[in-house]
Amino acid sequence: MKTATLPPIRVAPDFRLELEGVLEQGESLSQFVENAVRTTVAKRKNQAEFIRRGIAAIEATKRDGSGIPAAVVIADLEARLVAARQAKTQRGG
Repeated sequence: MKTATLPPIRVAPDFRLELEGVLEQGESLSQFVENAVRTTVAKRKNQAEFIRRGIAAIEATKRDGSGIPAAVVIADLEARLVAARQAKTQRGG
């Protein structure tokens, strides 16, 4: 397979010096940029898959009617908070 090049990018001279200062032993600027691009592509693919799975889970919950209403969850959390505050007060906190 034939390789392709990424478009050149312009950066401020001080940033280029900073970048060159963090290169590993024997690592070229091109290798660093390629690695950064690969890492970002993988991260974005993972984010997209995470969102896709989340949306599918929400749709399945709505379809099955197996979710817990937000008001119920909030009421439970508020009750736990009240209990924790009371326990802290009783301990002398």
